[in-house]
Amino acid sequence: MTDWSQLHHAYGTAEDIPGLLDAVSPAPKDSGWTELWSRLCHQGTVYSASYAALPALRDMARRWSPVDRQMPLCLAGAIVAGVDQPFGDEDPHVAYPSEMSDLVQLTEEALREPALGDDSGTYVYLLAALLSFEGVEVWGEQLDGLNDDEYEVPCPSCSTENFIAFGEYGFFSTTDSMYMNETAAKKMPLQPAAASALEGLAQRLHSRALADGQTDVAHKLTYVFGKAQCAECDAVFSVAEAITGEHG
Repeated sequence: MTDWSQLHHAYGTAEDIPGLLDAVSPAPKDSGWTELWSRLCHQGTVYSASYAALPALRDMARRWSPVDRQMPLCLAGAIVAGVDQPFGDEDPHVAYPSEMSDLVQLTEEALREPALGDDSGTYVYLLAALLSFEGVEVWGEQLDGLNDDEYEVPCPSCSTENFIAFGEYGFFSTTDSMYMNETAAKKMPLQPAAASALEGLAQRLHSRALADGQTDVAHKLTYVFGKAQCAECDAVFSVAEAITGEHG
């Protein structure tokens, strides 16, 4: 049995976590999820109680149907991906190997749910969770930039921060944080990767998104794994390598 009084979350000792876990429903708008998220993965920071909650989140996802289990999977994924651990450096893949294996399977089932066809945002969050459970570094925490249509990365040559935009405002790099305005500073067109040239993780994610009917996600991935030109010094660089270099 877990002694929650000996564990901590963002606001102190964790005696309240079992009650919150027992009371929460599958509904994403259930306020209980806000309470759990703020305690167990506060702005990306994780605590001893965060990892202790993984078995319960796994069990919750197992009880609920694939279409209903997105919240426990996404919270578990965020916990596993968290690198800010002020109270230790525990590796959940070592401490909870069976839970990680189960969570991979449960997430795979959720990703195949046809109801996600019109919900690319949740699809990306679940795909990020899957990468977290598999132990893929950086992308479990950073893949959700696909939902923001933007990454902010330093140019590898001059260190100037560039905004990499790939959405409703266009597909470009710029140093102007207000690039959504028509008067924004210069914008350098992005160079998407050809689908046939993708390799490794990029190829896997792109092929999977297409197979799952997520064509918009697949399209955005060609820009994330393509190249950008620095809007300050004109150096051309790999967007994905800049992301992993910044957060790895």
